Amino acid sequence: MKKTGQWVITAALAFMAGITPLVAQQIIPVKTKNNALVLQVNAAKEVNTLYFGEKLANDSDYTKIPGQYHQGNDYTGIYNAAYTPSGSKNLLEPAITVTHVDGNTSLDLHYVTHKTTQAGEGVSQTDITLKDPVYPFEVHLFITAYFENDVIEQWTTIKHAEKGTVTLNKYASANLYIKGNNNFWLNHYHGEWAKEMQPEETRLTHGIKVLDSKLGTRANLFMPSVFMVSLEKPATEDEGKVLFAGLEWSGNFRTDLEIDPLNNLRIISGINNAAADYKLAKNEVFTTPKFWYTLSTKGKGFASRNLHDWARSYKILDGKGTRSTLLNNWEATYFDFDETKLKGLIADSKTLGVDLFLLDDGWFGNTHPRNDDTTSLGDWDVNKKKLPNGIATLVQTAKDNKVGFGIWIEPEMVSPASNLYKQHPDWVIKQPERPEHYFRNQLVLDLSNSKVQDFVFGVVDNLFTQNPQLAYIKWDCNAVIYNAYSKNLKANQSNLYTDYVNGLYKVLERIRTKYPKVPMMLCSGGGGRVDYAALKYFTEFWPSDNTDPLERVFMQWEYSYFYPALTLSAHVTDWGKQPIKYRTDVAMMGKLGFDIVVKHLSETDLAYCQQAIKNYSALGATIWQGTQYRLQSPWGNDAASVLYINKNGNEAVMFNYLVNSRYDAGSHNPIKLKGLQANQNYRVEEINVYPGKKPSVATETFSGDFLMQVGLNPNVNTTNTSVVLKLTKV
Repeated sequence: MKKTGQWVITAALAFMAGITPLVAQQIIPVKTKNNALVLQVNAAKEVNTLYFGEKLANDSDYTKIPGQYHQGNDYTGIYNAAYTPSGSKNLLEPAITVTHVDGNTSLDLHYVTHKTTQAGEGVSQTDITLKDPVYPFEVHLFITAYFENDVIEQWTTIKHAEKGTVTLNKYASANLYIKGNNNFWLNHYHGEWAKEMQPEETRLTHGIKVLDSKLGTRANLFMPSVFMVSLEKPATEDEGKVLFAGLEWSGNFRTDLEIDPLNNLRIISGINNAAADYKLAKNEVFTTPKFWYTLSTKGKGFASRNLHDWARSYKILDGKGTRSTLLNNWEATYFDFDETKLKGLIADSKTLGVDLFLLDDGWFGNTHPRNDDTTSLGDWDVNKKKLPNGIATLVQTAKDNKVGFGIWIEPEMVSPASNLYKQHPDWVIKQPERPEHYFRNQLVLDLSNSKVQDFVFGVVDNLFTQNPQLAYIKWDCNAVIYNAYSKNLKANQSNLYTDYVNGLYKVLERIRTKYPKVPMMLCSGGGGRVDYAALKYFTEFWPSDNTDPLERVFMQWEYSYFYPALTLSAHVTDWGKQPIKYRTDVAMMGKLGFDIVVKHLSETDLAYCQQAIKNYSALGATIWQGTQYRLQSPWGNDAASVLYINKNGNEAVMFNYLVNSRYDAGSHNPIKLKGLQANQNYRVEEINVYPGKKPSVATETFSGDFLMQVGLNPNVNTTNTSVVLKLTKV
């Protein structure tokens, strides 16, 4: 009777809404090369997750998958809804919660229609329309499948036609449902400044585990939005079933991971709704950010390689292009420089052999000169005392030295000691009646305001207008949002966190429309902000201000699961006690740069760096576009080893690093390679050999089978702390 009664009520509501109940259930399959997400529309017009996992051989088999029944109760649509609304029959964490104009907080979402179209070669997009049978409220679920890469993206659009403003109290991008009988292990990350990407793996238990950020701008400072979930048992590099996922959003995020009473996992991810109820006007369309995920049954490495290929093809600005090496002046001069000193450093760029020179912080401000980090942000006029001839003379000097010229900016921020702050206090995010709280002595500009968007765009546009040969931009973002308040938003203050990020994207879209190819680094006091929405506009990001190469081995290892090498800016600096060879070899794992005083290098150190840069440039395509294999983890081993193989399979480079300085530490046993062609031969030679030193590995030819089955010892030890090996198919 209970089940029948529910059907009668549902059918009556559907009839009153003019929707005919379905006679038979139907499925909505979304398939990639190896996996399938299958949704089901039941008789009550609810869209539920029927299956997510390895693709079945026959589509007809999906209809045989049993529904959710437990001790005589029908749980269909309660736990496994494809997008769970609150206030109706939901019992667990919702994906969407709303307050209607009349104050009612209930929501039902019934299937109306769906369509699947081709969004590109090997890319399909499914659009499912859901409507509330009582209120004029509509949600579209979008699911894009990248067939070859086994990557799926999900997001939603939300719209209503009520007579007034509806409040979105929660508005997630996706609502996954994964069956697993309570066998889930979460691998996520935490950190702080200079301690980014610290991994933690724990078994998920009943209740909700929340990964989130409430920082506003440097959203990843304490925790990034990327994570892994292993199914059945903790996955290793080459074995196990594991889900990689992350949100394409550069602001506050929230991911709920909930084990339901049936021991299955629900993952709900989207913009963090904390202090962020969104006021949605009639007929306005709210679009949530995209949530990406990829499922592997062959361990973490397989998931990572699929993700890298997807990112280079579809997400990263110039993801299939090249990258430039550079010399940055920051650690050489900090704020203390003038035109003469910079011209000398530009000449050093040519001597070193890099592609461009990057002028960092401190070049601007006259009323409030930028001689430390307490002033000047917002006043982007060239400091006449330091640079009497402006930026143009430095650009020309770089051109004369046959290197490019790049420049640092932080256009989202303002210093209280600045002309901008005095002229436009209404542009600053701050509570009008409360004390100002500073993060690195600065505040955040209100990018929900279109006038502020114009100003920030103008900072970049003016630089290029005055210096059309600028070759590179480093875009920094060092402050979080305290005392969130926007004079521009008036009564809609809870829209600020969301509108800020969308305002940032509008600015970046304008920049890329006018300057589509100029490389830009995304910096945020270290790894405080990186995701695949931001990388649509940036060619690379700064993983951490901690450039100690030993620390970077661990950080870059973890970042590399989610982001390919060409996005990870890695600079050789004076941090750490390791020799220049070790520091350079570690930086070559990513996008190589230098932040040193070239004139302080010894003759042999300089010769080593010059040769290493030449080697890096020759191997660039293999590192940037190649397939990455993690051979030996820095966690729990004396040595770490990473391999990149180019897409043709005829060239590879193997980086090996000592990560333990205790007595007799080193690579005492062979390390097995991966991804080679077993029936081909490879010439192995050590490169980046320090001048005057003998190679630690003799040049020799091996079969791919031997290298993968037996391996080779890179002979990393306390004498040879890093060894780089080049493999060439012969």
